[in-house]
Amino acid sequence: MHGDTLLVGVDGGGTRCRARLCAASGARLAGAVTGPANIRLGFKPAMIAVMSAIEQCLDQAGLAKRDLDRITACLALAGASEPTQLALAQRHKYPFAQTILVTDAQAACVGAHRGGDGGVIIVGTGTIGWGELKGRQVRVGGWGLPISDEGSGAWLGCEALRRVLWAHDGRVPWTGLLDELFNHFRREPHAIVRWATRASTRDYGSFAPLVVSYASNQDPAAIELMRLAAGHVDALAARLLSADVRPLALVGGLADTMTQWVSSDTRVHLIQPAGDALDGAIALARVAAETQKPSLQTTDVRDARG
Repeated sequence: MHGDTLLVGVDGGGTRCRARLCAASGARLAGAVTGPANIRLGFKPAMIAVMSAIEQCLDQAGLAKRDLDRITACLALAGASEPTQLALAQRHKYPFAQTILVTDAQAACVGAHRGGDGGVIIVGTGTIGWGELKGRQVRVGGWGLPISDEGSGAWLGCEALRRVLWAHDGRVPWTGLLDELFNHFRREPHAIVRWATRASTRDYGSFAPLVVSYASNQDPAAIELMRLAAGHVDALAARLLSADVRPLALVGGLADTMTQWVSSDTRVHLIQPAGDALDGAIALARVAAETQKPSLQTTDVRDARG
């Protein structure tokens, strides 16, 4: 790797995009956060978020756009495991010397286990189980709302609003959580329906902290939701373990909270992650820069039955 090489790691998720700029030595030069960068939900806005974060990093480090061609970048993006979206991302012309495209889950796993074997369950806006095992990847879930991502922040928000409408119908009792959510929509059920027709996963996920807060105060509806969410996380963990992926780490915005709710069968296999998705992305960028590979992609991605 040349001494003037710059390394960039990007962690692009459904809620935010984080970028980190490092020197060839590994010294951290800058970091930035922008908006969502899930390419499944829109490649163009995701790239705008990615490039904005990287350009902010360059600016913080006293560098300019002309330095983009010194960069080996690992873009770890939500949605990059979907073949059509990955192909679109691969066709895109990037301004970097090298570009590595992986999923945010793979980068999180590399960061959590310092590149060794193991698995992660991301519990953030979405959920997915990912394992690295003897050179291949194992994937469980993470197919996106409304058909997947059970137990995620977006799922919690969606299920909470579902119960608000159930309470309005008289099918379940009102609780403090449901009452506050209904007040958010001026106690108008049709306002919830209208909102849901255009809501993003990030919008749904914005209600997750409220669910967590009410659960800590023993709200019955919130406790039910957290138990259900934990059950879905337990199921992801069980499938990874059945594929001999271990140890496991919970990562993502809801990871610390969810650790308290998952079963003892899951907790016994959990470790503290050594690093996060940005650490993993920087590590993958470093490998590419040192080996001068033009690109690295997620390969041999299998579900837990594979």
